[in-house]
Amino acid sequence: MSVTEQDERGGINFARLLMSFGPLLFLAALVVVFTVLKPSFIDPINLFNITRQISITGLIALGMTFVILTAGIDLSVGSLLAFCGMVAAVVAKGGTANTLSLSTSGTQGFGWFAALLAAVVVGAAAGGVQGLAITRLKVPPFVVTLGGLTVFRGLTLTISNGGPISGFDASMRWFGTGLIGPVPVPALIFASAAILCHIVLRYTRYGRAVYAVGGNAEAARLSGLRVDRILVSVYVIVGFFAGLAAFVLSARLNSSEAVAGIGYELTVISAVVIGGTSLFGGIGSVGGTVVGAALIGVLQNGLQFNNVSSYTQSIVIGLILILAVAFDRWLKSRVRR
Repeated sequence: MSVTEQDERGGINFARLLMSFGPLLFLAALVVVFTVLKPSFIDPINLFNITRQISITGLIALGMTFVILTAGIDLSVGSLLAFCGMVAAVVAKGGTANTLSLSTSGTQGFGWFAALLAAVVVGAAAGGVQGLAITRLKVPPFVVTLGGLTVFRGLTLTISNGGPISGFDASMRWFGTGLIGPVPVPALIFASAAILCHIVLRYTRYGRAVYAVGGNAEAARLSGLRVDRILVSVYVIVGFFAGLAAFVLSARLNSSEAVAGIGYELTVISAVVIGGTSLFGGIGSVGGTVVGAALIGVLQNGLQFNNVSSYTQSIVIGLILILAVAFDRWLKSRVRR
């Protein structure tokens, strides 16, 4: 008799319990370990700094959750973030003149709202184009978005001539550096977006359709769902969130840079997968993604606190991603027995 069968007869299934709460338990363990190593780790200032740090990749991870739930992938999100950020900067500044100037005087920009709108519209449109390439041309998501990774980075470099566009007005910078009470505005934006995504996936017909497509696309098609339309929509969603994250990042840095978002693909996908969303589709949640994003943020911050190099941090995150997928496969095999 297997351990899982014994657990089920006794009323407790530890494999299912680990699937549900494993990332949260790991997050709690990390906080305890880093606090023991450096008690100042749990200082409120540092904790709020972590929430600010994870808000950018966390926003993109929310969109990536929709994509991975359909058994897709998007490797272009880092480059798309840079592209959307550059578009937002051009709109906010009214052009590419004096790109290195931090001064906001004498500019003829269109304001923060136009910049935000441009970023999310461009992001959603770019995601839609990739979704159409996947569904109409029948090209695998990996190939399409890998191509998008280079295309969007090239467009960003073309717009900016390789340089940053800096110097936004105070109303735009507030979205990246402002506070509401003690809480950073980016963290509140991330939290609000996470709640909205949770409601959509958990309580709407569209959310159930996303899970159905990821679970079995052919069965979903036979049941009357418009699978291609749903697949395109999830790439529109991740593009939208890449644009929103680009706006927040540009506001936070007071600059849009052509090199922004490099390596974000690993961090975003890691957050979603570590949070329990299956790369094979149909299983996952927004809550898990939030925990996964927080876990990576705590890990990065804790390693920085203990003077671990950024190169080693990348190695650690990559290893955790591999272990998370392996652990997820193992748990699912235990549950099926």
